[in-house]
Amino acid sequence: MATTKAAEKAQAKAEYNAFMAVCPSRQLLDRISNKWVVLILCALGGDVPDASDQPGASHTPKAMRYSELSRLLAGVSQKMLTQTLRALERDGLLTRTVTPTVPVTVTYQLTGLGLSLHHLTRGLRHWAQTHMDQVLANREKNDAQAF
Repeated sequence: MATTKAAEKAQAKAEYNAFMAVCPSRQLLDRISNKWVVLILCALGGDVPDASDQPGASHTPKAMRYSELSRLLAGVSQKMLTQTLRALERDGLLTRTVTPTVPVTVTYQLTGLGLSLHHLTRGLRHWAQTHMDQVLANREKNDAQAF
């Protein structure tokens, strides 16, 4: 029976195709392409803004409290941050640790799976920051041609 289950899982995995409407990987792509997910993964991965924000710079992942994340991610609402953190925990990308202090201390930290995704999101964030001038110029040019 275990062999059958393993074979079914292997077949299902081989059949993941994000181009198919019913593929569950589409839901995952939707989640990880969210700006707050990218920024949370970068923050927990140690990619906080500083002078060494270069593509090859080495950053150390660290646990962060909810309030630290909230301050770092300018513009995120409390509801959105909470929902995003819960979803990332459910997907196994981060862990939530509650320490019984007064008041209670809650920290978030990347799992191995989250860290593997962080390496990709760091590059994506850096690309966006590096090429923003070009994108803005292209938008301006395109908008000028539209009139």
